[in-house]
Formats: sequence, C-alpha cells, structure tokens
Amino acid sequence: MSQPLLQSHLTSLPLIHRGKVRDLYAVGEDHLLIVTTDRVSAFDVILPTPIPGKGEVLTRISEFWFRKLAHIVPNQLAEMSLAEAVPDAAERAPLEGRSLVVKHLKALPIEAVVRGYLIGSGWKDYQKTGQVCGNPLPAGLQLADRLPEPIYTPSTKAAVGDHDENVDFDYTAELVGPELAAQVRQTALALYRAAAEYALERGIIIADTKFEFGLDDEGVLHLIDEALTPDSSRFWPADTYRPGISPPSFDKQFVRDYLETLDWNKQAPGPELPPDVVQKTTEKYREALLRLTGAS
Repeated sequence: MSQPLLQSHLTSLPLIHRGKVRDLYAVGEDHLLIVTTDRVSAFDVILPTPIPGKGEVLTRISEFWFRKLAHIVPNQLAEMSLAEAVPDAAERAPLEGRSLVVKHLKALPIEAVVRGYLIGSGWKDYQKTGQVCGNPLPAGLQLADRLPEPIYTPSTKAAVGDHDENVDFDYTAELVGPELAAQVRQTALALYRAAAEYALERGIIIADTKFEFGLDDEGVLHLIDEALTPDSSRFWPADTYRPGISPPSFDKQFVRDYLETLDWNKQAPGPELPPDVVQKTTEKYREALLRLTGAS
C-alpha cells in the first residue's frame, strides 16, 4: 500500500477542481485526469484524517463497475494511459493505482440516487410523509426494509462544504429537460438492478447508491465520476442483514457512526479520526474490494 495521499500536487497539468475526495486535472481539451485521494468526507465535511489506501480501492472498484456495466450505458473511461497523461515518472508515482484518464464530458447537475432499501434521509422522509422524494411507499415499513421495487430519488449536486438536497423527478426535468431526465432515471435504475444482483451473489447488499452522468458532443449519455463504491453507496453484509436496525456496513458509515458519538456540529473543520477508526474503516473498504472483484 502506498503512502496516504490527502492532496495531489501536479505541476504539468492544470487543476480544474478539487472535490471532497477527487482532484480533477485537464489533459488537453478532450481528456481529464481523476486522482482519487485518501480524503474522507462525512456530512459533507472533509475530515483532516486520511484513510490509507482508500483512493486505490475506490479507483479499482469504479473501474471494475465501469467495465462490467458498459453494456447498459457508455462510460467515461478513455484509452489514454496514465503515462501518456503524466509522462514524468516522479510526478506520476504518487498517482499510480488511484488515477483514471477519462473523456472530457459535460456533467449533468444531478445526483442520480437509487434506493433499494429504506435508510438514511429516505427513512427520515418516509417517517414524516410516507414518501421518499415523491415516491409513495407502503405503510408500516421498518428501518432498513427492502423496498418493493428500487426507487429513483435524485438530489442536487452541492458545492464542497454544502449539503446535497433531495428533489423530485419533476425538478430534474426542469433542469435538463423531460426526455434526458427520464433517460437518466431509467439508466440509473438499470445500473442499480444489475449491480445489486451481482453484489448479492457475493454477500453484499447494495442498499442505495448515487450515479453521475455526462454528455459527449453528440449528446450521448455516459456514466462518469465514480461507480458503486463504498463512498457513493451503502454496502451491507447480506449474512447479518435484518430490518429494524441500521446494519453494519462496508462503507464509511463506520466513520459516520463514530462522528455521531462526538459533540460536533457537523460543520467544518471536521474532527481528527482516532487510529482504530481509521484501521477498521480501511479494512471495510478493502473487504468490499475483495468481495466484489476478487482482488485484494
């Protein structure tokens, strides 16, 4: 495992954006370099403590899903190698295993969230209204219950430090037009169903996940950003799952649960994580990689 990377520093490429986890660089006009750091965010706050190896795990899982689900929708992966994008070996070394060269696509302003189970903000909405983002649900559901069918519950894309907001489908139709909004919804549901079926065979329940999409110059929809990682999804072990409780997970829920024990207002700056939380979170991420891809 390489040294933890909180922030990348490239001089050969212009920095476009530094997000909660990923640093984005321009590679000419047609490509981007996505560097996935070991930063971890919780409650939309970037924490000061890195999770060693996290960026490599997220990159490998995303690349796995991009290739596995390519029959459903095209994705951002480009044929250009990292060595072509960053020729200098010394500058490239910290990026190995945690970087993807991708096509430069026009990102849509939507977090395409799909939920197969009732948890998180969806559970809170359901308790208040009996619905989640305008989707009516049966009465009497418990925390973490499996939904009769997966539901599409989009949200806005917040800037770093701000909070995503749940919206309904009509809101996304106003943002991008009804036809594209419907295509995003249909594609997100198809991706979730295929991934959830595959993961369940390997002992992982994908409770929910979020996708991001972009368009190429011809208006063709592409899957971008990350795909079905422990950062963008809730992964639960199938063998211990039962409704009525918040299940243990393979994702950063372990970090969230720890933070909930603190007297912290969920505003920046975030608190440091103790070594045992870092170690256990690292183990959760690597187990997810092993179960999904067979690689350690």
